[in-house]
Amino acid sequence: MLELDNLSVARGNFAISASFAMSAGDRVALMGPSGAGKSTLLQAIGGFLDPTGGDIRWQGNSLLPHPPGDRPVTTLFQDHNLFPHMTAFENAALGLRLRGRLAKSESQTVHASLARVGLADRAGHRPAALSGGEQGRVALARALLRQRPILCLDEPFSALGPAMKADLAHLVRDVATETDALLIFVTHDPQEAAILANTISVVSDGVAQPPAPARELLQNPPPALAAYLGPAPSSW
Repeated sequence: MLELDNLSVARGNFAISASFAMSAGDRVALMGPSGAGKSTLLQAIGGFLDPTGGDIRWQGNSLLPHPPGDRPVTTLFQDHNLFPHMTAFENAALGLRLRGRLAKSESQTVHASLARVGLADRAGHRPAALSGGEQGRVALARALLRQRPILCLDEPFSALGPAMKADLAHLVRDVATETDALLIFVTHDPQEAAILANTISVVSDGVAQPPAPARELLQNPPPALAAYLGPAPSSW
């Protein structure tokens, strides 16, 4: 269980607070107006921002003393964080091993991960030769290879077309289900939330609310969501 215990995070004059728990296997969408603090909250969980108050605990133990690399968290940012001198294969392989030669079985696992995100024929290309959407898929392959129990995604599909976005959303959902990972993701896309999330935390006015059932919130959104979601299609 991941507990946000009276957590507060400040950036300049802005602050976000949260106090709720999420369990392994949960798929939680953070949704709300732009600038509400969704990405800030995700960065605090990953260890990239220090809280100004409260605690973040995983399985009862505080994560605050631990740097990002030592936390049970994989965070996928919007800018992908790919190394420009490495191929797609080499960048993805960092999810398995940071240094040293890969065993044959590990190489096969990396190729399988790239194939799963639709990049089987792009393994030898460097980021400069890939589109923005392809770069995002390399970063997703790397994140999935890490297999940490908490997977945090910050609008991971924003550069993709509708068909690929839906395909990868289903893929992430399937992988999270297979591994019983806790998935926390930022999105502005209600269809993406409908595919991926079983609960939604509405983030607005400096507060991330406790997650509530996704279908209920999408069909009957509170004012902070309704302002940009508009009428909810019956298919949500």
